[in-house]
Amino acid sequence: MNKFAITLIAGASIAFSAGCATKNHVRQELTPVVNKVNELDDLTSRNSHDIKDVDSRSQQGIQTVNAKASEADQKAAAAAQRAGEAQTLATQAAGNVDKLSNTVANLDNYKPVAEAAIHFGFGKANLTRKGKAALDQLAAEIPNTKGYIVQLEGGTDSVGSSAVNYALSQRRAAVVTQYLAQKFSVPAHKIYVIGLGKDKFVSSNRSAKGRAENRRVDVRLMSNVNGQDTPNTTATNLPQSR
Repeated sequence: MNKFAITLIAGASIAFSAGCATKNHVRQELTPVVNKVNELDDLTSRNSHDIKDVDSRSQQGIQTVNAKASEADQKAAAAAQRAGEAQTLATQAAGNVDKLSNTVANLDNYKPVAEAAIHFGFGKANLTRKGKAALDQLAAEIPNTKGYIVQLEGGTDSVGSSAVNYALSQRRAAVVTQYLAQKFSVPAHKIYVIGLGKDKFVSSNRSAKGRAENRRVDVRLMSNVNGQDTPNTTATNLPQSR
């Protein structure tokens, strides 16, 4: 082998060794960078997943809030509607009260159209069959009576204290009111109730018959329309003996 060949082989060996050394050096230098890049990729991937998860939960939260807000709006609208209806009813009630007050103030202008005396048992405030029949007869005149009111005067006998008898007379009048309202749809503002207790009586309380006469509610169908000046119906209910 000549010197030139030896020299060429030696140079190639040196170059090869130098190349390997360079590659090793580059690999050593790049490995931490690659690892760091991989870590950053993993971190970026996790962050992206977390961001998507947060965004998904945020969207769900927004939808939930929107749904609850819509539900609240619906409830508020319903409440406002009920308040409006209540206000309307209150206004109507106030108007009916004013109308009734005006009616009471001008009660002298009303004339009786039909009358009934509803009698009750001792200490009782329930309607008897005869009492209901008398009310049915009186109420039959209501459809033919314009501008009517119904006047009730509840009374008792003299047995017991004034307070007890006054409350009893009110309950008796209330029973008559309820019967007229439920069976004949007579509105409350058309009924004028006077609870008298034992302050007003039609017979002497010294006898059982007289006391039975006083346990009563006098019902009068009244009208302020001209031409109906006298009662055309008299509905009576015989008093009970006890």
